[in-house]
Amino acid sequence: MSNVDVVVTGLGATTPLGGDVTSTWDALLAGENGIRRNDNEWVEKYDLPARLAAPLAVEPTDVLPRVQARRLDRCEQVALIAAREAWADAGFDLPSDGSEPVDPDRLGVSIGTGVGGPLTLLGQDDLLEQQGLRKVSPLTVPMLMPNGPAAHVGIELRARAGVHSPASACASGAEGIATAWQMIQNGRADVVVAGGAEACIHPITVAGFCQSRTLSTRNDAPDRASRPFDTDRDGFVLGEGAGVLVLERADHAIARGARIYGRVAGYGMTSDAYHITGNHPEGLGQVKAIENAVRVAGLTAADIGHVNAHATSTVVGDVGEAAAIRKAIGDHPVLTAPKSAIGHLVGGAGAVESIFTLLSLYYGVIPATRNLENLDPRVELDVVTGQPRKVEITAAVNDSFGFGGHNVALVFTTA
Repeated sequence: MSNVDVVVTGLGATTPLGGDVTSTWDALLAGENGIRRNDNEWVEKYDLPARLAAPLAVEPTDVLPRVQARRLDRCEQVALIAAREAWADAGFDLPSDGSEPVDPDRLGVSIGTGVGGPLTLLGQDDLLEQQGLRKVSPLTVPMLMPNGPAAHVGIELRARAGVHSPASACASGAEGIATAWQMIQNGRADVVVAGGAEACIHPITVAGFCQSRTLSTRNDAPDRASRPFDTDRDGFVLGEGAGVLVLERADHAIARGARIYGRVAGYGMTSDAYHITGNHPEGLGQVKAIENAVRVAGLTAADIGHVNAHATSTVVGDVGEAAAIRKAIGDHPVLTAPKSAIGHLVGGAGAVESIFTLLSLYYGVIPATRNLENLDPRVELDVVTGQPRKVEITAAVNDSFGFGGHNVALVFTTA
């Protein structure tokens, strides 16, 4: 493996706070809330105890051409929207018969998803059961397969260095970025479009999370429901969205005069090998992932000034993560927890929150954590509340942890 600088030159997102990066970031800094009461008829039909969700601020069908949107699962739609924004933000035109902005053999894609296309899977099953074979779409499998989001982006951009689709539950988006970093370090690609996407707000997923008692039931106060690190937290809110970053060899980016948001300096990936849904009680995997990321970046714990925490607002998870951060880095980093505003985007979370981490470094400001009124005394860390905090930092960590014991930590630094 080589030791080349990997930089970020493009950002794209569609989230519960906005249909692009700028609107999402501005809303996050303004303390806005993307969580709403879930008014889908199936909530009443199945008498679900958790009646909140964080849906997209902008419907994908309002952005994509109608015919194209019909041929894509919602997860594929959001991935393509975010990738197009990131690609344009990096200064690239879409490939055409007469133009290849990046050599296709040096261009890769790595976009993860935790669930894939359940809306298509379950919707087409309903059609089969109710109306028979003739009503089932011939595009059912391409629309439901978990590699669909990455594949569609790869086809549109003509990426031939490799198209990858990590599926590591809530760590999938972060693993997508780590895989992209590896591709560049290994010499497989000069540019990789990376991130994560998810769109699985559906009766079966909500019902499953309700049964595991991981969702907030603060139904009458959606603006106060997601409360990471707060003593009164009672679970997360399921959201949807996508985040995509363009990673690039630094010399390649500099040669073409690209704007650089910062560096992906290192990553750490571990597994707990402990429980399918619960983290290791001593946080061994989380600690090691963070330590490895800092080491790979060539930094020390003292260099890390900020942590964008996974912090889902679950009773056990937040405290365990806080303890892991203290053990791996110390009590000096300043924390924030964006899921308080956007809910939990599952496979898209690590990517969208990596964008937030980068922008905090780029602009020197850390967004506040919403709804943190009474810090859990077991969270012995400095968490930003109330108003965004202006800071002078050069290195930050983004944490992502997923069911199955998947742990991913990414280190970002200023350019």
